[in-house]
Amino acid sequence: MRTDSSESLGPTGEGLGLTGEGLGPTAARFGALPAREHLPAGSGDVPILDVVIPVYNEEKDLGACVRRLHDHLVRTFPYRFRITIADNASTDSTPQEAGRLTADLPEVQYFRLEQKGRGRALRTVWSASDAPVLAYMDVDLSTDLNALLPLVAPLISGHSDLAIGSRLARSSRVVRGPKREFISRAYNLILRGSLQARFSDAQCGFKAIRRDVAQVLLPLVEDTGWFFDTEMLVLAERAGLRIHEVPVDWVDDPNSTVHIVRTATEDLKGVWRVGKALATGSLALDRLARPFGDDPRDRQLPGVPKGLARQLVGFCVVGGLSTLLYLLLYSGFRTFSGAQVANALALLVSAVANTAANRRLTFGVRGRDRAVRHQAQGLVVFGIGLALTSGSLAALNAASGEPAHSAELAVLIAANLAATVLRFLLFRAWVFPDQAATATTQPSYQSPAPSPSSSPSPSPQVPQAWDATVRVPMAGSRTSDPEPRNPR
Repeated sequence: MRTDSSESLGPTGEGLGLTGEGLGPTAARFGALPAREHLPAGSGDVPILDVVIPVYNEEKDLGACVRRLHDHLVRTFPYRFRITIADNASTDSTPQEAGRLTADLPEVQYFRLEQKGRGRALRTVWSASDAPVLAYMDVDLSTDLNALLPLVAPLISGHSDLAIGSRLARSSRVVRGPKREFISRAYNLILRGSLQARFSDAQCGFKAIRRDVAQVLLPLVEDTGWFFDTEMLVLAERAGLRIHEVPVDWVDDPNSTVHIVRTATEDLKGVWRVGKALATGSLALDRLARPFGDDPRDRQLPGVPKGLARQLVGFCVVGGLSTLLYLLLYSGFRTFSGAQVANALALLVSAVANTAANRRLTFGVRGRDRAVRHQAQGLVVFGIGLALTSGSLAALNAASGEPAHSAELAVLIAANLAATVLRFLLFRAWVFPDQAATATTQPSYQSPAPSPSSSPSPSPQVPQAWDATVRVPMAGSRTSDPEPRNPR
């Protein structure tokens, strides 16, 4: 998936684009995805990990939970860290409790937003953070903290882009009521069926992401509430980012203030919005697929067709369904027209549906660009299929005079099988040549050379609300020792 950073990056690991000059002979030949090096064990004052805890009116639980998390990180985490309390416009004494925590614990800082929304809080704090690994967890700490290091380790090593805790993994140990269990599994089933999500648990409040990935991914995420997690994961997965899942031990909080019905309604609206955006190709996932994602264009071998096996499977599935549609239409049209007319009408309707389905599912073409052209070329292919099937019917009628309906269907099935093979070849070589020939025409990824007048892109602006927050020294500022806090 990724190349060894020793071949793709300089000794400092700086830069995300790749050029042919910086690659070894193997990587230069086969193409390479940008690799990210293992983060340093501890140097300077910038923490490796920033754990964000979104809160709203949590004056009772905040102190105990933050102190418990802090104690766990001090004892077990071998890197510098920071804990950020993200206050979603609390109206109780949460700010005062957070102030006491920042005064007592140098690794804790407080950030207040004047608008509610967990997604808004995470986006704001993550965008302003300087830590290379960003995480968040719910204030109730329902997830056992022993899963925190396994959660962030793949991100620190550069192996993965995002990491999530999963309550639905087989080895997870979960204690919760049947109502929440049913809602969680039903929601994830909806995601799998509607958005083709492959991750197992979208809403577990235990996630992490690399900062360099977050800077590109977060601007694409629209939701500011509870659907924020799901939208972020779906977009990341569609762009080919690697998502690491960690089985967790999780105990339900009986005092949770989450409104289940309202949250479920908003989530379903989000599923519809994201699904529509993905179907119309309106999301700029290319900016994620390169340089972070698993873009097949960057790892193809010259002379090897792109995704032939996958395209064959997709084409066969679409072909089987369109053949069934064709036979049903032919039988319907045959009740009021002759065989040739019924064949032409059924083949025309099924051909339009077949081209649209193959365009999207088999060859991965999204959006409306060249859709009319593809349909026109598909109709030419339809004409060739019509000639084959019509010629077969004419030959059958010439041979037997008045053939039975079953004989007509048998001849049409055989003719359609021959037409299907020809259709696939024409689709691959003529109708969708860009998708079929990318492997031999697309060079390996190169970042564009900056113009002399260009300057590095500015870092995300820190929101105005940041100035009013309580700021404390970074984790590890109590000592100038560059070694990790816990050498274990």
